[in-house]
Amino acid sequence: MFLAEAAILGIVQGITEFLPISSSAHLTLLPPLLGWNARLLNSLVFDVALHAGTLLAVLAYFRQDVLKLARAFGRSLIRPRSLHEPEAKLAWQIILATLPAVLFALLFREQIETLFRSPVWVGGCLVGFGLLLAVAERWTRKRRDIGEMRLADALLIGCAQALSLMPGVSRSGITITAGLAMNFKRDEAARFAFLLSIPAILGALVFQMGSLLQTAWDQGAFTLLVGTLCAGISGYVCIKFLLAYLKTRTLYIFVIYRVVVGLLILGWALTGRAG
Repeated sequence: MFLAEAAILGIVQGITEFLPISSSAHLTLLPPLLGWNARLLNSLVFDVALHAGTLLAVLAYFRQDVLKLARAFGRSLIRPRSLHEPEAKLAWQIILATLPAVLFALLFREQIETLFRSPVWVGGCLVGFGLLLAVAERWTRKRRDIGEMRLADALLIGCAQALSLMPGVSRSGITITAGLAMNFKRDEAARFAFLLSIPAILGALVFQMGSLLQTAWDQGAFTLLVGTLCAGISGYVCIKFLLAYLKTRTLYIFVIYRVVVGLLILGWALTGRAG
């Protein structure tokens, strides 16, 4: 078993899933950089197990919102008039925004698992989408609340989220960028991004559940559990931190981090290839 490594990767997952710096980039590159060659730690199934931890984190933090959204969604199915309720509208907007990522995953599954995980691609995405985040931070008004969201806004943010299936893009980063581009406040854009992660992560869990259970049986359920719990705890703390941070601070610190790390990865990858 590789409990220490699993715990470290779980903590990294919890932090980077919600900060706009790409969890997939860190999970893809950290094991080879540190020489962790265990098959389990470098598998897509382990990534899914860590995402289960971040799902628990967002469900725990937004538990009251999730219950309200679920009840409003149920009422809207029985009484169409309730669609005008704010919680019902938000629930349907989250569902609509999830569809582009589902379609993207079905169309480009092979590329997501192979081509898009190369260091050059990851580094380029970190830099490129980091600069895009800087543009959104600099040239948007940031006046709208999540209650003002329209279906068209939700669909556009969902299309942006679909790009986050590529390591280096960052689910929270690209959805916050899209939210800012539509003039939502920083913390409101982040809140919608976190709520939007629930069906996205849940869908990945359902899709990979068979492989996850088989891996747990064959290679060590306790290792997966340690990673999941560490991801959940660190993820909860990170959500609380970021929502408070974005009420008064800008996103430039994350832009700088993305660009620096992305350039380091590109330099490492290109130097390695040249040698």
